[in-house]
Amino acid sequence: MLISDSMPLLWLSYLALSLFVLVTGYLGIRWLPRLPRFAITGLVAGVLWMPAGFTLSRVEGQAAHEGLAPAVVVSGVAFLQNASKTFGSALVLLLLGAGLGIALGALLWGWLRQRSSGAEQRHDGQNPAQATSSPRRDPVVS
Repeated sequence: MLISDSMPLLWLSYLALSLFVLVTGYLGIRWLPRLPRFAITGLVAGVLWMPAGFTLSRVEGQAAHEGLAPAVVVSGVAFLQNASKTFGSALVLLLLGAGLGIALGALLWGWLRQRSSGAEQRHDGQNPAQATSSPRRDPVVS
């Protein structure tokens, strides 16, 4: 059940907050052209959503806890704990997520650009009889 188990609730909360960050960030940089805007948003999405494995040691005599968390969180905690092995692997995954996000943002930009140019070509290639049917007449108040 979602309420009784804390991990799905934690991931759901993280997903909602990260979507909020992405949408507000995208709207905050809307003054940029589309390609840099999509690339930056993809970079942030890749950094936020790339998972990484972690191992958490417990009190002596108990087994260590292993799980998945966002790579940015794992690398931040590993940096603070001076765990260089965990930090290195999380950092690699973090950079991989950033690169994949930028690539997906650029692909989205290219797909939308191709789609809009195809719509313009279809719009320009309309029936010429429709385009020159009658000149526009503006209303006149006498």
